[in-house]
Amino acid sequence: AEGYVAEIAANSPYQLTTKLWELGNDVMRRMDLIQIARPAMARLAEATGETVHLSVLRGTDVIYLDKIESAHHIRAHTSVGMRAPAFTMATGKAMLAHLPDSYLELFRPHLRSYTSTTRTTIEELRADVELARRQGYAIVPHGEWREGIAACAAAILNRSGEVVGAIGMSGPDSRIKRKQLKQFSEHVMEAARTASLALGYAPREER
Repeated sequence: AEGYVAEIAANSPYQLTTKLWELGNDVMRRMDLIQIARPAMARLAEATGETVHLSVLRGTDVIYLDKIESAHHIRAHTSVGMRAPAFTMATGKAMLAHLPDSYLELFRPHLRSYTSTTRTTIEELRADVELARRQGYAIVPHGEWREGIAACAAAILNRSGEVVGAIGMSGPDSRIKRKQLKQFSEHVMEAARTASLALGYAPREER
């Protein structure tokens, strides 16, 4: 039922499908992405002094692949391997900005309020994603999944121009105001651009 084995013909022995290979290939891509993005993450962490994340989009969730912890005593607490609702996260919105609007329909059954600022309608989410498209980065000024977190993120693109992940920074909104997010956005976009170029991405004007 999961597609790992299949009958080639009626009453024949089951044989492995390519699904295991696909899973292994996905793991290898993630490991490559972590290694490639690490230098850019380190520079972003140094420039902002805040926690930096590398995330990928899986269905309606983001998964944290890597992180560099802030030296501040008060910081955003997350862990590698953790999942979070993509529609509430800056990294999620940054990646959604590079996908068709039809993808947003996947979130309709999952929209619910986690904090007072959570987007709970497709229209609100679409507005955030459209803003991220125009700006080149996404922000969450006040935590939409967890209270008190501010974040900024930008997407990582591969050689084909497809979104493969996102780099973001986050910290307490008591320390990071909208003005700081705007300032940090330049560093965030540069980090994502550096990782994208390392993956072979060529900006449109350079193609």
